[in-house]
Amino acid sequence: MAEFLRYEQDGHIVTLTMNEPDRRNPLTGNTAVPEFLAAIARIENDRSVRAVILTGAGKAFSSGGDIKDMERQASGQVTGMQIRQEYRQGIQRLPLALFNLEVPVIAAVNGAAIGAGLDLACMCDIRIASGHAKFAESFVKLGIIPGDGGAWLLPRLIGLSRAAEMTFTGQVIDAEQALAWNLVSRVVAPEDLLPIARTLAEQIAANPPHAVRMAKRLLREGIHARLDTLLEMSAAFQALSHQTSDHREAVAAFLEKREPVFKG
Repeated sequence: MAEFLRYEQDGHIVTLTMNEPDRRNPLTGNTAVPEFLAAIARIENDRSVRAVILTGAGKAFSSGGDIKDMERQASGQVTGMQIRQEYRQGIQRLPLALFNLEVPVIAAVNGAAIGAGLDLACMCDIRIASGHAKFAESFVKLGIIPGDGGAWLLPRLIGLSRAAEMTFTGQVIDAEQALAWNLVSRVVAPEDLLPIARTLAEQIAANPPHAVRMAKRLLREGIHARLDTLLEMSAAFQALSHQTSDHREAVAAFLEKREPVFKG
């Protein structure tokens, strides 16, 4: 079986491409989850990586769950407890790993992001959409619920009312509506999607990697932490940051009116 996830590194930037276009890049019924987990672990352990771009091959970003796998789960061939374990040991490991990855991840949404495919995009830090992109929290259309963390992720991005509308109706929204609802930060021409994602990744990668990683951690913790807790974390992270060579280089470059060179 061909690999689902193509891993490519150019300088400090890794591009992950879901590469099963004939099936619209599903996240179940294949090796998607273990390949994602392996790629995330590889990125975490490679200090040269400073930004990640995630996209899909073909016309879709990701169609979410595989319908044939759902047919098996609905057939009575497996018990409810077995299905529960399949979720816990399968796709539910993906939001935990991707959400907690310290390196910033840009979702370059090239086409349809449906169900778990939408939730996958929501696990990323930044979402850029092609004009061809479409989004749907479509689980209800199949008589199921968001089993991969979508009910936690989506309201934090677009608000509870809009998340409820998408979840309860399963409606499809286009890229412009996704932009108006703050689901994505920009909409670009299809041919510009990856070049713009690359430019953004390079802007991130140009900064001191320790500062970017710790800033991302604070943003993630800020979703559910109290202000006083986050301030304590910020003080600790800041104490570490002030003692790094990249901080000293930044200060020296500013005073000397030159471009800094950050080595990580």
